[in-house]
Amino acid sequence: METSMKMMSIRPSSSISSVDSINEEEPRPPHEALFLALAYLPLFELLAMSVVCLSLRDAVNKDILPWLNIIVDRPLNRRLSDEILMKITSKANGRLTTLALINCVRITNAGLQRVIEKNPFIKKLYIPGCTGLSPQGVIEAVEKLSENDHTLEILHISGVYNITKEHLRTLHSHLKLNSSRQNEQKRQPILYHKARHYPVLVNRENDHSIDVEICPSCSEVRMVFDCSKQLCKGKPPARCCRGCYHCIPRCAECGGCIQPEEMEDAVCNDMLCSDCWLQLPKCNLCNKPYCRQHANLGSNSSCSSGFICDICQYQNQKCYSEEFLN
Repeated sequence: METSMKMMSIRPSSSISSVDSINEEEPRPPHEALFLALAYLPLFELLAMSVVCLSLRDAVNKDILPWLNIIVDRPLNRRLSDEILMKITSKANGRLTTLALINCVRITNAGLQRVIEKNPFIKKLYIPGCTGLSPQGVIEAVEKLSENDHTLEILHISGVYNITKEHLRTLHSHLKLNSSRQNEQKRQPILYHKARHYPVLVNRENDHSIDVEICPSCSEVRMVFDCSKQLCKGKPPARCCRGCYHCIPRCAECGGCIQPEEMEDAVCNDMLCSDCWLQLPKCNLCNKPYCRQHANLGSNSSCSSGFICDICQYQNQKCYSEEFLN
């Protein structure tokens, strides 16, 4: 009996000592490869790394390299304010070269101007869908970036409201050096289905100096898309189907023009040509597909193949709820 009591008294102490030894073991520093990868991380992941440990936080805050090219996209764009943008861009210490604000609706003219005053050497400015900016605010930003013989190479402003032909001429006058160089090069087509993914266009060597122009169909200042169909590429300019999205409907998958008789709907309200519609998976209930950009919205069904779209799923849940209440 005494022996068993002694063993019982020993076991807890031995387990406690093993736990203490585990707790006393110091955490190891992050692998060196993580520090090398910081400069290539998107902004959201970069900010997340800064709260992992002290060494990564110091590396993120003290190293300028990860902050020379700042790209703000989902999920941060809707929450980005002027104050937060100023705090983020200040980490570049005035050496910011690329600023991409994708659909950052809370950014104002004053906020953008403050950032540019602190970073006058920006070469690429992407502000598509920044509806809080005005054409005059964009012009003031470009004028500031054109001072002291500095040349702004790329400007993307699609989605900024009320840009007129006069505004466009003023912007081109500040981008004249880059425009003349671009005219010497072979013109790269702008395809609708590729232009929808703005982050893919960032840092592309064949980017246009400015992404908007005067639409040949409606004469409004908008993004003008080329047709991806081989049949349309050989048409003369008078019959060419170049135009903005409002004038010429285009397929969300292939970027080609869509004739009324071949227009098909997707669950996500994007338009598809009949060829692309046939190739995409369909909802088991409504027989409509998602475009590839919104394919993750479909819910897995109980069937061996296919999916149930979010609209059908909502309608089914609504019917079940009504039957249960009745």
